[in-house]
Amino acid sequence: MTLFHGSLEIVENPQILQANRPLDFGLGFYTTTSLQQAQRWVKLRMEQSQASVGFINIFEYTPNRDLHTRLFRSANEAWVDFVHANRTVQDYNHDYDIVTGPVANDNVYLSFNLYESGIITKRELIRRLKTYKPVDQLLFHTERSLDTLKYAGNKEVRI
Repeated sequence: MTLFHGSLEIVENPQILQANRPLDFGLGFYTTTSLQQAQRWVKLRMEQSQASVGFINIFEYTPNRDLHTRLFRSANEAWVDFVHANRTVQDYNHDYDIVTGPVANDNVYLSFNLYESGIITKRELIRRLKTYKPVDQLLFHTERSLDTLKYAGNKEVRI
């Protein structure tokens, strides 16, 4: 399976780096099967940092059945609870090597913020989420999960 990772750098050797904000699935190396999503991400990062060039790093992923994996097929109640814990519980950690599921895009974040503020219920949040066509994300959370990725090149992105 081909995966993409948008970055300001060429990433031949993925690493699990400390994040500067809470992320949907926790700390790790994030990828997607969507070339368009990776391109949107790298362009956003380029705009934020005023960089003139970015990269879509391409990886071939070989699944390993020995890894502890969590798959969220949709933005359901379990996904909401998991993303909410990763975003709001200080020092929250899970024991999955790989987590796969929908990306919480800007529209999803707006609804999530309403839920976290107590303005809408979890049921209403899930109802709203069903109207979005989510893009996937695959998080590689542990060092051993990174062994399933093989660097396959990159595409340069310019604004």
